[in-house]
Amino acid sequence: MRRNAGMEAQKRQGTITNNGLSWTDIQRPAYADLASLGERHPTFHKLNFEDSLSKIQIPKIDRYGDHLFIVLHFPTPDKERGFVFSQLSVFIGANFIVTVHHGELKPMEELFTMCQADEQMRQSIMGKSSGYLLHKIIDTLVDDLLHLLMKVVGNIDDVEDLVFDERTSVPRQIALLRREITTLRRIVIHLRRTVLELTKEVQRFSTEDLTLYYKDVQDHIEKVYETLEEAKETVEIYKDTDFVLSTEKTNKILGVLTIIFTMSIPATVVAAFYGMNVNLPGGTEIGAWTQLGPYTTLIFAIIVSVATAGVMFMYFRKQGWL
Repeated sequence: MRRNAGMEAQKRQGTITNNGLSWTDIQRPAYADLASLGERHPTFHKLNFEDSLSKIQIPKIDRYGDHLFIVLHFPTPDKERGFVFSQLSVFIGANFIVTVHHGELKPMEELFTMCQADEQMRQSIMGKSSGYLLHKIIDTLVDDLLHLLMKVVGNIDDVEDLVFDERTSVPRQIALLRREITTLRRIVIHLRRTVLELTKEVQRFSTEDLTLYYKDVQDHIEKVYETLEEAKETVEIYKDTDFVLSTEKTNKILGVLTIIFTMSIPATVVAAFYGMNVNLPGGTEIGAWTQLGPYTTLIFAIIVSVATAGVMFMYFRKQGWL
C-alpha cells in the first residue's frame, strides 16, 4: 500500500536541477504536496497554495520580495465541450520555478520529461535563468494553442461548404464552433494582459535581457487573438447566411404548399355545394344530368374546378409567384 502511494506521489511531483536552477512540476496537487513545498520555501503564501488547488482562479500576478506567483489559463481539448480551461500556477524566483497544474497540460509535461531525459535539452532550456525557463514553458503552451486554433479554422472551412448545401443542416455545428471560439477568446484575452505584465516583472530574475523572448511570445498571442477575431466574424457571417438560406427554403416550401392549397379551394367549394342536403341541378333529387352519359354531373364538377384552378394558376404565374 505504501509502495503504491509512493509511486502516485512520484507521478504527481518531480524536480529537475541544472546549474543551480531547479524546476519542480506538481501534477494533480494535494494539499500535502503544497505543504511540503511550503516547508522548502517558507516565503510562499498559504493563499497561493489555495489558489493552486482551485481551478477557477482569475489569471493574475502576485508580487513578493523574492518571488512571483502567477496564474495562467490555457485551453485543453474536451470531447463534449470542445475546449475547457486548464489552470497553470507558477512560483518563480531567482533560482527556482515551481509549476502546479491538474495534469491536463500535455505539452508542458512533455517538455518536463524531455528535460529529465535529455541532458542537452536540459542545458538548452534551463542553462540560462528562471525567467528564460518560464519563457520556454509559456512559449510551448502558446504554440500548442496555435495548433488548437488551426483545428478550429479547419472546422470553419468545413462548415463553409455545408452552409450552402441545402440537404445538410448546420446550426449545431455553427453553435459548437461559436462556443469553442468564445472559450478560446476568453483565455487569450486574459493571457495577453498577463504576459504583457509578466514581461516587466520577470526581468529581475535574469541578467540577460528577456524582452525579445517575451515579445516573441506576445506576437504569437496577438496572432492567435487576431485569428480568433476573424474566426468569430466568419462564424457570425455563416450563422446569418444559414439563417437567411433556411428562411428562404422555408418560404419556398410554404409558398408551394399555399399555392397547392389555394388551387384546391374551387374543388372543395364545388364538393361542398353538392354535398349539402338541398336540391341542386344535376343532383340526385332533381335528377342527374345525362347529356354526356351517367357521369355528366361529375364531369361538370371537375371542369368547373379545373377551369377555376387554371385561371388562378395563370394569375399566379403573371404575378411572378410561380
